[in-house]
Amino acid sequence: MKCRRCGHKASINMRQHKLALCKDHYLEWILSQTERIIGKYKMFTHQDQIVVAVSGGKDSLALWDVLSRLDYNVEGLYIGLGINGGISYSTKSRSYCEEFANLQKSKLNIVEINKELDNTIPELSKQSSRGRGKPCSVCGLTKRHIMNRFAIDKGYDVLVTGHNLDDEVATLFNNTLNWSTGYLQRQSPVLESTHPGLIRKAKPFCRFYERETAAYALLRGIQYIYDECPYAVGAKSIYNKALLNRLEVDRPGAKLSFYLAFLKAKEEGFFTQKGESNINLLNTCPSCGGPTTVIGECAFCRMVTKVNQGNK
Repeated sequence: MKCRRCGHKASINMRQHKLALCKDHYLEWILSQTERIIGKYKMFTHQDQIVVAVSGGKDSLALWDVLSRLDYNVEGLYIGLGINGGISYSTKSRSYCEEFANLQKSKLNIVEINKELDNTIPELSKQSSRGRGKPCSVCGLTKRHIMNRFAIDKGYDVLVTGHNLDDEVATLFNNTLNWSTGYLQRQSPVLESTHPGLIRKAKPFCRFYERETAAYALLRGIQYIYDECPYAVGAKSIYNKALLNRLEVDRPGAKLSFYLAFLKAKEEGFFTQKGESNINLLNTCPSCGGPTTVIGECAFCRMVTKVNQGNK
């Protein structure tokens, strides 16, 4: 297989794009496509202060690398979850983020959950009604709160995450199966700030396949953690990804077509029907000042309050 641009040996063949590229032209392609996606969805500008949430995995570290190479004002944010077990997951994740930041000479902000809340994620899960079974619900709720609060308090303009197309399509697939119209209404490459306590969020890698971001990390020599979170085994998202991968083998480009058709339907108002919840109607949590869809404390503060009361 030869590179479409120069005729040299291709490093990657993207069947969904009918495009094969060598190492140098592939790395250039990722940069140009990311810039195009940022511009298309009006995610942010070169004047904005950006913080990228990094986990030590390929997607978030690759995104940080790409944005840096595109000369955006970007820093990293790592949240230590206290998830270790037999593979020292959180310890290894943090070390990869620190190593990357040192090589890039970029600033990495670190927030350790056990210092902020006197509990790790597994401990919070055991003490919370949300933690029945796996701690995934507690983990997601806590990470979203910490990322948002940190970005607001530090004055960033936008928070970016490394969600790739496979992540987005797996979520879309699950929400479509259940016709979760509220979640479908909110899913977007950009989530605007509709509350003083809500940071603007963007996903610059939303149209890249996971294979493409992995190839970028490999070709750039980015060291990242290969291990999945030990609690991810059996997760519905992984099952959905496996189903969608089978579809993609038979129909290259099916994931991207599904996602783009969804975004087009959103633009045409398909998921903003009369009677649906309005995501712009947010209340203010009296405890943290953050946004909440209910009157009173937000879900995170209610969880923390319950845990603290149980420890008395």
